[in-house]
Amino acid sequence: MIGILGGTFDPIHHAHLRTALEVAEHFGITDMRLIPGNVPPHRPQPLATPAQRFAMLQAAIAAEPRLHADDRELRRAGQSYSFDTLQTFRAESGDECPLLFTLGFDAFQHFQRWHRWDEILTLTHLVVVQRPAYSLPPNAWYEPYLSTNPDDLRTTPAGRIYLLPVTALDISATQVRGLLKQGKNPRYLLPDSVLDYIQRHQLYCE
Repeated sequence: MIGILGGTFDPIHHAHLRTALEVAEHFGITDMRLIPGNVPPHRPQPLATPAQRFAMLQAAIAAEPRLHADDRELRRAGQSYSFDTLQTFRAESGDECPLLFTLGFDAFQHFQRWHRWDEILTLTHLVVVQRPAYSLPPNAWYEPYLSTNPDDLRTTPAGRIYLLPVTALDISATQVRGLLKQGKNPRYLLPDSVLDYIQRHQLYCE
């Protein structure tokens, strides 16, 4: 079983890390991949370089053995489509390995706009992380795929959607970058190892 969480991670912060850890613990995942995107199709290009974002990710997860930095999207030219990334995971892991692709509640609401979205569930399960107060509308396209049993995802390779409430940490990379640009200290919003890297390399400042 492999867990997958993508993002620009520009920079990675505690909300990313807490989400990854809670998904890993909920399903018993020992190989949770965090994947920085190279050219995100739905948002502006990251400010830090691919090498810098990957170094910050490695620093952030160094003490957590269940979380692993994966640079496959950084090594692939062109836009970083999730479908393409999931195809590489499926080719590597075989037909029977459960893949659990994690995405946020907001991203899932626009899932039908994703590149080859209707084929993604043939490759992976979707774990939709959400704050406890949020809920999806009923009678939508995804209802036949919904599951409330974690074992459904552990014992089958793909095709389920699971809604997982996670700790609500209202932190964004935009917020972190904004504080740094203003000369303010974002400590406690992200790991000290990441902040130390940012300060050494003078990232996100004027």
